[in-house]
Amino acid sequence: MTIQQKIADRSAVVGVVALGYVGLPLARAFWSAGFQTIGFDIDPEKIRLLNRGENYLRHLGESFVSEMCQDGRFQATDDFTRLSEADAILICVPTPLGKHLEPDLSFVESASDQAAATLRPEQLIVLESTTYPGTTRDIMLPRLQATGLTCGKDFFLAYSPEREDPGRADHSTQTIPKLVGGIDQASGELAVALYRQAVREIVPVGSAEVAEAAKLLENIYRAVNIAMVNEMKMLLTPMDIDVWEVIEAAATKPFGFQPFYPGPGLGGHCIPIDPFYLTWKAREAGLSTRFIELAGQINHGMPTYVVQRAADALNRHGKAIHGARVLVLGLAYKPNVDDVRESPSFEIIERLQAAGADVDYNDPHVPATHKMRHHDLHMSSVDLSADMLNQYDCVLIATHHAAYDWQMIADHAKLVVDTRGAMRHVTGPHDHIISA
Repeated sequence: MTIQQKIADRSAVVGVVALGYVGLPLARAFWSAGFQTIGFDIDPEKIRLLNRGENYLRHLGESFVSEMCQDGRFQATDDFTRLSEADAILICVPTPLGKHLEPDLSFVESASDQAAATLRPEQLIVLESTTYPGTTRDIMLPRLQATGLTCGKDFFLAYSPEREDPGRADHSTQTIPKLVGGIDQASGELAVALYRQAVREIVPVGSAEVAEAAKLLENIYRAVNIAMVNEMKMLLTPMDIDVWEVIEAAATKPFGFQPFYPGPGLGGHCIPIDPFYLTWKAREAGLSTRFIELAGQINHGMPTYVVQRAADALNRHGKAIHGARVLVLGLAYKPNVDDVRESPSFEIIERLQAAGADVDYNDPHVPATHKMRHHDLHMSSVDLSADMLNQYDCVLIATHHAAYDWQMIADHAKLVVDTRGAMRHVTGPHDHIISA
């Protein structure tokens, strides 16, 4: 039976490589569509939890994984030789930056090598990881064709970028339109046929490179506009103009404007990283991306700006930042999730500590920190109460979780540095609330 026939009657086995914020919802989508699904990951603890029906990504809900384990159509493994069992292999590995802001494609290369080691005729491989245009063709294709099999004839290769937004309630993997671009026409058509079984709307594009570039454009669009409002915040604050009110006023225009909001810096796996993938590729071609790089400089400088605002606020209240007790509210990069990837809170905490502050954090979604690529804080979330708040010289709001009682915080904190506009509508005196 051909892979086309297996996809059509949903007897194809779908393998998902890397069971994180992208891979796990993707595996669920194909399981929900009736496919046998195998999840692959290098973390044995993650595999153990998933096979027991336990979900380590809390924002997805407790039953998200347990339901998948009930009928035997989903299993997780760290045995990558089993990639040969999958008719379709969907690769969702991280694509981080190196220490010099260069693309780190080591995970893509490793996953490609693992797929090549078991590659057989009638397999489809799709990369979902965000990357620069040309990665699928220039990095993956040679590794797979080194097996002697021919793309578009023996096996098939495509790119379909992930568009996950953790914690979002109005969209899911199944409802977000899916871009699909093949290395060749046959590969593109086969990938479209596969995703149509699990995702509501498929958007075929002319090539893998178009899909790769579209994903970068989506995230660069956001990064540039966030940089603009961050710069507006830094300009308007000394003028005693509320940037949040300015944005609300501008957003009343029914055309030509989309609101973006300032913050303490960029977080998540995409927006802080993706622009640098394109700037690196541009430099390789001898081109410059001044606009994109300027936006990156502004956004990456926000944690420094926030710490300086906190230091100035403490100074005006008769307290030096050295020796001050500071409580950071929110470790996750966005509200109401436990996702701390690239969160600016980590750099803010480290910069406060470097300035001599005694720093704690509270986050109802993140009970303790864990080792990350660039940070290892060894911290646990402290309790949040009126008595606790009064023990700190400064409370710095980094993430506006819905669980926080902003009025209680305003009433009992000695000094609040607000990077999210969370305190705009509290009642009572505001002299101790500083926008940052």
